[in-house]
Amino acid sequence: MQAGELAIEDLAALRVPLTGYCYRLLGSAADTDDAVQETLIRASARWDQYDPSRGRLSTWVHGIATNVCIDMLRSAKRRALVVDLGQATAPGADLGAPLPPDVWLEPMPDSRLIAARDPGEVVLERESIRLAFIAALQYLAPRQRAVLVLRDVLAFTAQETAEMLSTTVPAVNSALQRARASLEAQRPDPSEIGDPENVQQEELLRRYVAAFEAHDVAGLTAILRDDALTSMPPFAWRLAGAATIAQLVAASDSCAGARLVPCRMNGAVGFGQYRPGDDNVLRPFALVAVQVCGGRIAHIVTFLGTQHRFAEFGLPESIEERARVSSLTD
Repeated sequence: MQAGELAIEDLAALRVPLTGYCYRLLGSAADTDDAVQETLIRASARWDQYDPSRGRLSTWVHGIATNVCIDMLRSAKRRALVVDLGQATAPGADLGAPLPPDVWLEPMPDSRLIAARDPGEVVLERESIRLAFIAALQYLAPRQRAVLVLRDVLAFTAQETAEMLSTTVPAVNSALQRARASLEAQRPDPSEIGDPENVQQEELLRRYVAAFEAHDVAGLTAILRDDALTSMPPFAWRLAGAATIAQLVAASDSCAGARLVPCRMNGAVGFGQYRPGDDNVLRPFALVAVQVCGGRIAHIVTFLGTQHRFAEFGLPESIEERARVSSLTD
């Protein structure tokens, strides 16, 4: 095998780890794709600069990715979930004007983010791609964000991290301490994070799908937390309260005939929501993230304008193309 072929093959094997890393820093699907592509282009062009005797290929390439992402973050706004922005909207209020795309976190499929195969490592990777965790990371300065992900998530050494950031080990350790302290004030309680392998949660989500599709107010109210929230980026609108949310779903003409198909999203179970068109074929409408806390649903995020991304999440172009998915964890 020629050196050029070896470079291409080795770099291609790092695409998923790089995607997971860049997404944690950037919080945007499109920006992540751009960052990964730029990283691979730079690494390929500089292949003759890589010295295996000085460190792992993964360390070298993640160093390039770190510089790419930090450059992209210099003028970027903090991306957020609607839950982070202001107070809940009063029932019946207008959606208002959509906010710019660069305000919001975007969902990502597990298949593009999780490279691990060991069950224990897969669990750890899922925890670090939860939407709530990604949202908490956005509060950190770019370099602190990079240090925390490199050290605490990807388990690079302090020396490797220092080399990636062209700094010293003491500076890395100091930045890591500050990042951990800041993150602790923002991150969700780990005990409150949903587990997609949990049988009770799978049953809860089945009940949610059944109640949503049947416009069952009582059924929805029973499985939503009393302080549950629903939101719809790119609008800052959000609604609070189990009974209020259930009544909205039941009364909404826009939900008539809608169906939910499960998928893997940000380390948990999410859904593709389909709506009937004029030809009565159910077609993609929006990706939906569901956060489970304390045995009930705490937050439902409907990402409007994401219908073009369904294939990325393994979802069909229409319900008729494939039988409804029977398991939430397949």
